[in-house]
Amino acid sequence: MARKAWILVLAMGLAVAAAAQSETWQLDPAHTAAQFAVRHMGISTVRGNFTKLSGTVQYDPSDPSKSSIEATIDAASVDTRVEMRDNDLRSPKFFDVAKFPTITFKSKRVEPAGPGKLKVTGDLTMHGVTKEVVLDVEGPSEPIKDPRGNSHMGASATTTINRRDFGVGAIPAAVVSENVAITLDLELVKQGATKQ
Repeated sequence: MARKAWILVLAMGLAVAAAAQSETWQLDPAHTAAQFAVRHMGISTVRGNFTKLSGTVQYDPSDPSKSSIEATIDAASVDTRVEMRDNDLRSPKFFDVAKFPTITFKSKRVEPAGPGKLKVTGDLTMHGVTKEVVLDVEGPSEPIKDPRGNSHMGASATTTINRRDFGVGAIPAAVVSENVAITLDLELVKQGATKQ
């Protein structure tokens, strides 16, 4: 019986140690940007971003493949610096934010892709449609601490999607390209032991 108890304690200790390796980080909205770029009439590039987003990253520095990310974007926060265009993007012609208020990403697997690089595969849900996408990630950086004891690290991710795959915008490709380049500049924060 004593041997069984010792094995149980050892197993619990190993489970706790494994869990401790995975750290929970929050996206810092003030220092994170979700940006997109799309060609207009084949002659110029229109750029925009979403100003409201949140998310959580479970990161295991010893084994990044055990990491995961979930993020949510407020679709109505789209900003291309032209109010009329932004209202058009919020309308049923594009994002239809009244019906589909959020854009979400949930990772399914994380794979090393060279020194300081990761490949993150996950489900992107937009306009009520879910499709698998792959993010090419630079980072994350080595954590640094701020004066309050909170840890910060950064990463950048890119991908390209076809807006038609998500049913976004019936406008002809000759006017607005179907391919949309996405760039995510992320800052992650992990609170220190003492809350500020």
